[in-house]
Amino acid sequence: MQDFNDNPHKRYNILTGEWVLVSPHRTKRPWQGKNEEPAKFSQESYDSECYLCPTNTRANGEVNPDYKKPYSFTNDFAALLKEVPEVDFTDGLLKAKSESGICKVICFSPNHALTLPVMKVEEITDVVQLWQKEFLLLGELEGINYVQIFENKGAVMGCSNPHPHGQIWAQRSIPGEISKKTERQKEFWQTHKKSLLGAYLDQELALKERILIENDDFVALVPYWAVWPYETMIIPRRKVKDISELTTTEAYNFAEIIKKLTTKYDNVFKTSFPYSAGIHQAPTDGGSYEEWHMHMSFYPPLLRSSTVKKFMVGYEMFADPQRDITAEQAAQKIRSQSDEHYTTVL
Repeated sequence: MQDFNDNPHKRYNILTGEWVLVSPHRTKRPWQGKNEEPAKFSQESYDSECYLCPTNTRANGEVNPDYKKPYSFTNDFAALLKEVPEVDFTDGLLKAKSESGICKVICFSPNHALTLPVMKVEEITDVVQLWQKEFLLLGELEGINYVQIFENKGAVMGCSNPHPHGQIWAQRSIPGEISKKTERQKEFWQTHKKSLLGAYLDQELALKERILIENDDFVALVPYWAVWPYETMIIPRRKVKDISELTTTEAYNFAEIIKKLTTKYDNVFKTSFPYSAGIHQAPTDGGSYEEWHMHMSFYPPLLRSSTVKKFMVGYEMFADPQRDITAEQAAQKIRSQSDEHYTTVL
């Protein structure tokens, strides 16, 4: 493989058809940017002021049950509403149409202090199984054509409540990112009769340059076209189009690799590593989508330390995404971290 660790170059994203500018020589420049306080680990298993903790009252007056495992409920401040007036507006170049859907909150644990890396694999498996259940329930509803599972971790990523949780937005339309990925995967499937991500994974496993963690059913890696400094992706070895197709064993191994990856993340800068993570999978509009290969991506903003993050500004906002460290450099940094969480050895 060509060594790109010293000179600027562009890399192609096979899933979206877009490019990212990589400028590894810029890591040698002195840093004079903004510093921020690192996230602190909470030690409180229960917070009486937290609207996600068991038995507490939420903003709409509803009381959470005394849940013992992952718990889901409809978001009290949902971005999408189930019932909306039907609108399809066009006036010259001005267009708008109504959008409906359901937004749910997924509390990972009743324990206010437990983030994914410090949960047990069995506890994360419970989260995966709840994701599966919600995906099936929401995806079968009339008027729901796509289900997006995601987590925003840390205040720097806009998370409004420190209680470990994620969200699910299920909506009528199919988002643009999913449409792009569907098109690219379908083109490859029609030409080669095999999964685009499966073929990509085979190449990555042969090279071993960007592989982070493996188990029998999943591989975690830094994608060749990564935009965020420590961006990663978890890919099932078996082509499954959505999370509902995972077997009981695969659900456990998915949980295991999530725990190992997020533990390594926390160990990179000895902090509760912020990120946005999401599972991309086939739409639920009734299509066969035989080309789809489910995957989970993590987009963390940290760049140089627990207090220095990557901002998408300037060129990135007006031209193309840009990164300073190569995917290979990031992979080496993440891969070298211990599988044991740093808080256990302090």
